[in-house]
Amino acid sequence: MGKQFPLIPEKVKKIETKYRKIVTDIPVPESLPILEKLRRYEPISMTGQPPIIWDRAVGINVYDKYGNMWLDFSSGVLVANAGHGNEYVINEIKKIIEKPLLHNYCFPSEIRAELVEKIASLSPEPLKKVFLLTTGAETIECAIKLARTYGKKRNRKIIITFEGAFHGRTLGAQSVGGIPELKEWIVNPDPDIIVMPFPGDPRCKDRSFDLFLKILAERKIEGKDVCAVISETYQGGNASFMPVEYAKSLREWCDKNGVILIFDEVQAGFGRTGTFWGFQHYGIIPDLFCLGKGISSSLPISAVVGREDIMNQYQPGTMTSTHTGNPVCCASALGSIKYIEENRLWENAERMGRVFERELNKLKKYELVGFVCGKGLVWGLHIVKPKTEQPDSDKAFEIVKKCYEKGLLLFAPVGYKGATIKINPPLIINEEAIVEGCSVIEESIKELI
Repeated sequence: MGKQFPLIPEKVKKIETKYRKIVTDIPVPESLPILEKLRRYEPISMTGQPPIIWDRAVGINVYDKYGNMWLDFSSGVLVANAGHGNEYVINEIKKIIEKPLLHNYCFPSEIRAELVEKIASLSPEPLKKVFLLTTGAETIECAIKLARTYGKKRNRKIIITFEGAFHGRTLGAQSVGGIPELKEWIVNPDPDIIVMPFPGDPRCKDRSFDLFLKILAERKIEGKDVCAVISETYQGGNASFMPVEYAKSLREWCDKNGVILIFDEVQAGFGRTGTFWGFQHYGIIPDLFCLGKGISSSLPISAVVGREDIMNQYQPGTMTSTHTGNPVCCASALGSIKYIEENRLWENAERMGRVFERELNKLKKYELVGFVCGKGLVWGLHIVKPKTEQPDSDKAFEIVKKCYEKGLLLFAPVGYKGATIKINPPLIINEEAIVEGCSVIEESIKELI
């Protein structure tokens, strides 16, 4: 159940460090008319994030126009991989705007050709076909369509997914998701979507692939009935990864049974996990993977990447999208990818991930920190009720609130029962900023207990 942060200004301690600056009450009294206007005209679903009016964002910081500065541990929900307002990205965007070329539908453009070639060059064989879209959820819808189309020719329709999975908020994306409360609105649930326990969940007692096989046998499902298996490369809500041996066994099972393996890399791609592609941690290659968020470090663009025989099933003009390969968005993506490549930001993510592992595990001395999960620059603090493993969403919410009042920006708690604090700074972050940010989290926890 989502919660609104209050719009009542509170006097908070004034702060000024290298990475944080708070000089007003929070939320800022002068910002209330803007916040109230948003609440008046937008649906209530848009009110779940901290009541901070972004004015500009640069590097690892977010600023309002009232003199406050936050250290950003959100990357604007894992988008700003190359950092906010990256000059390299901005310059690439300017080249297209100054032509001007703002839209061209599916008519060919040079910038689109450059981007698909770049993504294909970074993708392992045989995944060399790239279809550009707009959002992560749109790529999931496309992957479902491709898998079901491929399966239909072989009389297969079952799709296997995992408990706790989040793939987006559209019908297909939520149908293959693994969070029951997000599916309650679906009047006619798809009976051919099978949900398995996710072996990376810290609460999962059996992490073996034998459990996967056992459940199939109990339900009398054979490999020849399955068209696809889809999983987030890591589960975004909990920042949890599959065991490597499980992932390898899954790949082998898919190969043996002719099943398409799909990885949702929307959060994991472009260096976020400490490797360029998140699935590299498993030493396997999917048949399709979906990209979004960090692809551009800014503008809305996404992609499905896959095998030619799967991607080429639809004839000319029958698998397109209005904003496919928008030229301005393509420029932002190309700029971001080149910047990440040239600066090898996945290596910084891996190094800084070890710093987070050290600092966040120190917080396990507090009873309300149940689990610490993550890799690279995606981490999750699972907040629980003392002496139990039961999630405590109220405490998680209060920790996030205290943090933004102290100049550390996190997005609202997510994951199992809304009790996981996600930590996802831009990939350009340094050790000093991480240590300071983690100290703010600890200070907030100590105040609560």
